[in-house]
Amino acid sequence: MHNFISAAAVLLFACGTATGSAAELRALVKDHHGKRVADAVVLATPLDPKSALHTKPPLDAVDQVDKQFVPYVKAVFVGSKVRFPNSDHIRHQVYSFSPAKRFELPLYGGTDATPVVFDKPGVVVLGCNIHDWMVGYIYVSDTPFFAKTEAAGTVSLEDLPPGEYSVRVWHPGMEHAEETTARRVTVSADAPVTLEWELNLKPGFRVPRVSGGASPGYP
Repeated sequence: MHNFISAAAVLLFACGTATGSAAELRALVKDHHGKRVADAVVLATPLDPKSALHTKPPLDAVDQVDKQFVPYVKAVFVGSKVRFPNSDHIRHQVYSFSPAKRFELPLYGGTDATPVVFDKPGVVVLGCNIHDWMVGYIYVSDTPFFAKTEAAGTVSLEDLPPGEYSVRVWHPGMEHAEETTARRVTVSADAPVTLEWELNLKPGFRVPRVSGGASPGYP
C-alpha cells in the first residue's frame, strides 16, 4: 500500500475520524478490453470544503533508473516538493514544458539537482533532453485524497471523512478528458464503497525506451 497517498492521516484527529468513523473508497480501473490498468490516479474531492483540511505535503521523489523515470506516473498534492535523483551512471537533463509546471534541471548525475515545487494542479509531462524516449508524468492533485492503481488495477482510499465526494480518474493514455469520468458518491463508516471505471486508452500511448547499452550519440 506504499502508493496510498493521502493527507487524511492528519484528518483522523482534525475531523474526528480517530474514533473509528473513517470511510473507505475502493476503485477498480480497466481498459475497454477488460484489462486491468496500472498507473491510473483516482481522486476524491469532498463537496464540503471543510473535509479537505491537509498538512504540509511531504517531500517526494522521481528517480531515473536504467534510462527511465521511476515511477512512470507520480501523483502528488499541490504544493509538493519533488526531488529528481539520478541513479544511472550517466547524466540526464530533466525538463517539462507543461503549463502546470515549466522547469529544467541542467545536465547532472547523482542527487545534486534542486528539488522542484509543483504549485499548480494539473498534468506535468517529464522528458530528458539527452534521451528522447524517457517520458514520465507527475499528476498534481487539487485534493488531498488520491492514490494510484497497481498492476491489478485496484486502489483503496482510506480514512476519508464521511460525506459526499466527486470521484474521477486520470491516466496518461486515456482518450477522453478526466472530467468525463467524474461520479458523485456518498461514503460512510458503515461499509466501503466500490467504484469501477472502464477507460478508452490510446493504442501504443507509452513511448518505448532503450534499456541498457548506449543511446545514439550519448552514453
